[in-house]
Amino acid sequence: MKVVMVFGAFDGLHPGHLDFFKQAKGYGDTLVVSVGLDKNVEKIKGKKPLFNHEERLHLVRNCRYVDNAVLGAAEDFYQHIKNYQPDVICLGYDQWAKEDELRGELNKIGLGKTDIVRLKSYEAYRAKSSIIKQKSVDF
Repeated sequence: MKVVMVFGAFDGLHPGHLDFFKQAKGYGDTLVVSVGLDKNVEKIKGKKPLFNHEERLHLVRNCRYVDNAVLGAAEDFYQHIKNYQPDVICLGYDQWAKEDELRGELNKIGLGKTDIVRLKSYEAYRAKSSIIKQKSVDF
């Protein structure tokens, strides 16, 4: 069984997230989604998420493309990845991770054969959480 893993905040699921899950699922048999902890989301995005990580985890778990949704690591992100032994890691078109840096870290933890794939956007200027949140404020 080929395991695919993705990461994100998933704060307010929208069609872009669903497309992200669908694309990632196409690279394997089992899709593991790591949902970022509130403190990490705030650190990366510079603001608190609208929904707490338990709420976001619950929503992601109920998506049909997702086989396993888990909370992300508090600190040791690469050990978290190693726990799931993914064959493929899919990154969103707008995620900050750089493939070459990720490759180096995966090599260090014995996951050198894990494929890294950058997925395509889904209507990038419409189906993006920050844009959707801004539009809801404009109403």
